[in-house]
Amino acid sequence: MQKLNATQGTLLGFLMDEPKSGWELLNEISQGLSRFWNVTTSHIYRELKTLDERKLIHAGEPGPRDRTRYGITREGRRAFKEWLAETPGDEQIRFPFLLTLWFGRHLESQQLESFRTTRRAAHTQRLAMYRQYAETTAHDPYLAAVVSFGIGYEEAIVRWLDHLSFDDDARPVTARSVERT
Repeated sequence: MQKLNATQGTLLGFLMDEPKSGWELLNEISQGLSRFWNVTTSHIYRELKTLDERKLIHAGEPGPRDRTRYGITREGRRAFKEWLAETPGDEQIRFPFLLTLWFGRHLESQQLESFRTTRRAAHTQRLAMYRQYAETTAHDPYLAAVVSFGIGYEEAIVRWLDHLSFDDDARPVTARSVERT
């Protein structure tokens, strides 16, 4: 049997409890998992089609707005459990501000400071969202662990951004580099 890719495994996981439409899956993913795993709308629908062809899910009758809900099959449950039992791979950080900062010597300090301020506001907002979400996840220790990671991650990024500033030559000045001088 062909192995599941991460998106297929993720979709099967979301279908373990009840049938869902592609729109419902997208909505559920965007409410939390999307911060840790990027899945696009087109990717979801393409993988649902593949999972249906592989008989790991079955399409129900179209409902309101012509939405089709998908249920997981017995074979789909088995495939999901096998996929989930595999050792997870290494994480890959995709942090666009770090990419910009890598080439920061080519920007003015005011531009970099504007980016830093914008990123700090976004991470502060996400931190508040995770803290609010944490209140509703106490019933599920696994989900609570993921939300706890999100809180710790956002707190670390906000702290790092708070200690990051740029001098007139657009060189980063961090708490550590200040201590050395």
